Amino acid sequence: MQNAVSGSYQVSNNTKDVHFNYKYIWLISMVAAMGGFLFGYDWVVVGGAKPFYEPYFGLTTSAQQGWGTSSALIGCILGAFLCFWKSDAWGRKRLLILSGFLFIVSSVGTGLANTFFIYNAWRILGGVAIAMALNLAPMYISEMAPSHLRGKLVSLNQLLIMIGVLAAQLTNWQISLLDPQISINASAEMVSQRWNIQYGWRWMFGVTAIPAFLFFVMMIFLPESVRWLVKNGQLNKAKDILIKMGGTAYAQIELNAIQDTISQEEVAQVNYRDLFEPKLFKILMLGIFVALLQQWCGMNVVFYYAADIFQAAGYNMQEMMLNIVVIGSVMVVSVIVTMLVVEKTGRKKLMLLGTASMAVVYGLTGYFFLKGITGLPIVLLTLSNVAIYSLTLAPVVWVILSEIFPNRIRGAAMSVAAIALWIGNFSLTFSFPAIKENLGWTNNFWLYGVICAIGFVILYFKLPETKGKTLEQIESALTD
Repeated sequence: MQNAVSGSYQVSNNTKDVHFNYKYIWLISMVAAMGGFLFGYDWVVVGGAKPFYEPYFGLTTSAQQGWGTSSALIGCILGAFLCFWKSDAWGRKRLLILSGFLFIVSSVGTGLANTFFIYNAWRILGGVAIAMALNLAPMYISEMAPSHLRGKLVSLNQLLIMIGVLAAQLTNWQISLLDPQISINASAEMVSQRWNIQYGWRWMFGVTAIPAFLFFVMMIFLPESVRWLVKNGQLNKAKDILIKMGGTAYAQIELNAIQDTISQEEVAQVNYRDLFEPKLFKILMLGIFVALLQQWCGMNVVFYYAADIFQAAGYNMQEMMLNIVVIGSVMVVSVIVTMLVVEKTGRKKLMLLGTASMAVVYGLTGYFFLKGITGLPIVLLTLSNVAIYSLTLAPVVWVILSEIFPNRIRGAAMSVAAIALWIGNFSLTFSFPAIKENLGWTNNFWLYGVICAIGFVILYFKLPETKGKTLEQIESALTD
């Protein structure tokens, strides 16, 4: 790449000196990645809002608290099913536009909820939007990006997710500061009337409507995925987009490569039975495993229950909120590093580094809780784990999932992996309060360490390297 706007690059040994329109490629990728920003904000905002909406709704049992935190994940499962059903039929663009609209209405609805039932109903609808954005944004970017930029551009989606996470944490922190601390001897009535308990958490959820509206409008002007257009027989539209991206010669080479992986009978059709062909089913199982590993590695516990972890480590509310902001800052920096190294280091090495390192950190964290060591050491270990996760599993899993599935079933297969991901997320998040009560902090962290160690072994033997290959080359390598 010569510069950020345009430059020459050799593609697949077939086309020399392709003059890519980098400004256009980065623009469409950035707009699509705004879906990641909305996911990141909505994903984490609940962690900062829970200390305030829980007393508002009178949530006291672990089941109530777990449901309040995880109800959106039911919507995520439903949204993933919707993507499975319609992403190959309707296209990526239409569903991303729909997700933007659902983000708008669900964030406003959650902020206005006056009962726990209504709160969860809106959170579930927001979960549908989350799943659609998380599933389709990296898929859209992957299907549009030139092969030498794909890892970086799909990681851009993860960067926007982490910026969304940081935005939620900053918003939660600043809103929490609007409510002054009250005496430890204050009555229950005084506590219940605090501004954050009555209104603060509503603003934490409601402000999502602003970036959601921008995403909704800008997605309308984006082109449809070129690979989806070819899959649905719209060759002229696909060629026009590819010409705008890299010129006529590049467009023809890309069209030929895409068409070589799609038979004439498969144009405009989605044959779900293909998922169960032995070779494709093996790839699907790998995708499901990678998706589940990203969730069961335990990092979402840190995001959703960061306040509980830091409270157990001896911090007050204001200090907890600030520590959570620091977590978000570390995540953003880590993903930027990933964007710089993912095309050089490769996907597999980063995944192995992540699972091995997280297993060690979890082991140390559990040991510190066992020995009663709290305060700064717990914060530093937590930040280390966040940095490792954000550098490896968080962005790389979605790069892998966007690459390994064949063109003709990519939408359906990635949706299946996403369904598995959200089921894993829900089971982890909903069960955590009860697991914590029964196992304690020490055994809880050690459990996640064992899961990461098992993940390392399986990835070492089963995960192929995909860096530097076109989607069609990856398909050929995995299905031959």
